[in-house]
Amino acid sequence: MEKIKIGVLRGGPSSEYDVSLKTGGSVLKNLPAEKYNIQDIFISKEGGWHFRGIPIAPEKLINQVDVIFNAMHGEYGEDGTVQQLLDTFSVPYTGSTAFSSAIGMNKLLTKQGIENSDINTPEYTIIEASDDLEKDIFDIFRSFTMPAVVKPVSGGSSVGVTIAKSFDELRDGVYKALGHCPKVLIEEYIGGREVTCGIVEGFRGEEVHALMPVEIITSNESNFFDYTAKYSGETQEVCPAHLDSVIKDEIQRLAKEAHKALGLRHYSRSDFIVSPRGIYFLEVNTLPGLTEGSLMPKALDAGGTRLPEFLDHLVLLALDNK
Repeated sequence: MEKIKIGVLRGGPSSEYDVSLKTGGSVLKNLPAEKYNIQDIFISKEGGWHFRGIPIAPEKLINQVDVIFNAMHGEYGEDGTVQQLLDTFSVPYTGSTAFSSAIGMNKLLTKQGIENSDINTPEYTIIEASDDLEKDIFDIFRSFTMPAVVKPVSGGSSVGVTIAKSFDELRDGVYKALGHCPKVLIEEYIGGREVTCGIVEGFRGEEVHALMPVEIITSNESNFFDYTAKYSGETQEVCPAHLDSVIKDEIQRLAKEAHKALGLRHYSRSDFIVSPRGIYFLEVNTLPGLTEGSLMPKALDAGGTRLPEFLDHLVLLALDNK
C-alpha cells in the first residue's frame, strides 16, 4: 500500500523561527516512517517555500502531499495566514482552523473570546502607538494597579513581554512591545505558581482530553517564564505538577473550557497562574512546541504517551478533517 505523504512545515517569517525549526525537526524525527512518506518543507525568514533545498511555489508543493503537519510558531504559521492558504487548496492540516488560529494568536481577541465562559483572566487595558503615547502611558500608570505585565497583543514565546513596577519600566515596556506589534496589552500582574495544561482531541476515550498539568518554576534571575527562560534550559518543569487534586481538576477543566470557547482544533495548551485569589487564565498556544524539551511532550510522556504516537494521532485527526 502506498504511504500517506506528509509535508512538515517549519521555519517561517516570525520571531519564533528558531523554535519552529526545532519543533519541525522533532516532528520529522518522530513521525512513524514505516507508515508515512515524510517531506521536509522549509519556509525562510522571508517567507519563501523550499523543498529539497530548492525554492518552490507553495501551490506546486501543496498538491504533492496528502496532509500538512504545521510545525510553525508565531506570525504566518500560527495566526491563520498559512491556514488560509492551505484551505484555498483544500489540503488537510494539523492544528486549528484559520479563524480560530487568528483569535488564539491575538491576546485581546482571546480574552474577548472567553468573556462568556466561567474563566477568570487578569484585568487589562490596551494601548496603541499615537501622537499622545507619552500621555496615554502616564494616564495608565496613574489609573492601573502596578506591577503590570506589558505584552504585544500578537505573538508567542513571551517575545517582547516585560513586568513593570514603575512609570519608567511601564514606558520602556510599552515601547519594547510596540517594536513587535502596533497594539500593546497591559495586564494586571497576578503573583503565584505558573502552570500549563495541554489538550488533545479524540484522545483516551474523550472528545476533549486534558493532559497532566505542568508547573513551571523559573530561576531566581527570571521574574516570569520569558523567552530566555523558556529556551535556556534553566527552568524546572514539574510534571505532574504538585497540586492539590481539586486545583489540578479545575485547571484541566479550564483548559478544556478555553479550548472549546475559542473554537480550537486537534490540540492546544493553556497557561495559568495559581494564586491565593484563584486560578487565572493567561493565554493559549494553538500550536504548542513539540521539541524534546517542550512542555507538551513532557505532559504526554508523564501520561504514558510517546511522541510518535501523539504525532500519528494528530495526522489522523487532520485526515479525518475534524
